[in-house]
Amino acid sequence: MAAHQSLPAEGFFSDRSSRSTVPAPLAAAETVYCFSIHAQAEPGVMPRVLELFAKRGLVPTRWHSDVTGPKRPGDGRDLSIDLQVNGLDVATGDYIARCLRQIFQVEAVLTSQKHVGQKHPGQKHAHTAEVLR
Repeated sequence: MAAHQSLPAEGFFSDRSSRSTVPAPLAAAETVYCFSIHAQAEPGVMPRVLELFAKRGLVPTRWHSDVTGPKRPGDGRDLSIDLQVNGLDVATGDYIARCLRQIFQVEAVLTSQKHVGQKHPGQKHAHTAEVLR
C-alpha cells in the first residue's frame, strides 16, 4: 500500500485560493423600501403618514403625491402618495406599512423593495411586492 503524503496546511490553502475561479462579491446592494399609498384627499393624511417615519428618525429619500380624480359633490378626491426610504430593513418597513393601513382615510398601501448598488455582472434588481388592506 502506498504511503499517504501530507502537505503543510499553509501551502495547501494558499495554492488553492490562488487558483479560485469564483469571483469575489462586489459591494453590497442597498435596500430601498418603497410605499405606495392610496387615500382620501384630506388635509390630515399627509402629516399622519410622515409622522410614522419622523418618530423613528427616518426621512423619506423620495416623496411624490398627487390629488387625482374630479371633485364630485358630496364626494372627495383621491390622494396618491409614493415614497421611498433608503436602508430600511424589511421588518421595520413591513411594520410601518401595517401602521399606515390603520390611518383613517388611508384606503390601500402597497409595498416593494428594490436593491440598488453594485452586484455581479448580469444580476438584475430584485423586487418584491405586498398588497393588503
